[in-house]
Amino acid sequence: MRIDSPRDLPGVVLARHGETDYNVDRRFQGWLPVALNERGRCQAAELAERAQDWGFEMMWCSPLARARETADIVAGSLGLTPREDARLAETDTGEWTDRPFSEVAEEDPERLAAFLRGDPDFAFPGGESFSGQANRVMAALEVIASGPRPVLVVCHGVAIRLALTRLGRAPAIAGGAIAASVSNAALIPLYPA
Repeated sequence: MRIDSPRDLPGVVLARHGETDYNVDRRFQGWLPVALNERGRCQAAELAERAQDWGFEMMWCSPLARARETADIVAGSLGLTPREDARLAETDTGEWTDRPFSEVAEEDPERLAAFLRGDPDFAFPGGESFSGQANRVMAALEVIASGPRPVLVVCHGVAIRLALTRLGRAPAIAGGAIAASVSNAALIPLYPA
């Protein structure tokens, strides 16, 4: 199935993982196995409550610890078993992994500004580009959309921002940058717009 617009995705709902200490500290997590903090576990439980009324038939998630932990909390409430897809993982942050934003700002302010504004040409040094991540996330959503729906997909902030931008669901920032940030434990239907 090729996804050309949000209309190709009825019943596909994205959710961001709960909060981690890295989110609080404004530190790049990348693909590190970072667990939820206490607030993040509470957010996941609240997400589970909000998800009850959706009638989800299937659940997918990123294999990264914070998304999997969120998915497991939600799935326990819904009676589902999450399926993992590595294409839903957060951006590989390369050399910035495990570093605070403030440290990167001192060392490479222009590149950090490009990241923060969601420049579509941005790539992490030694890591992944937004374009590469968007391609893999959309490929995962094509597979997910071909299965049972409604379906809940627990993943990451940048993955959600990139999907929304690719689908024309997010207000682009000047120059075609990706959408504004996504709150922890947000529940975002891809269609209807």
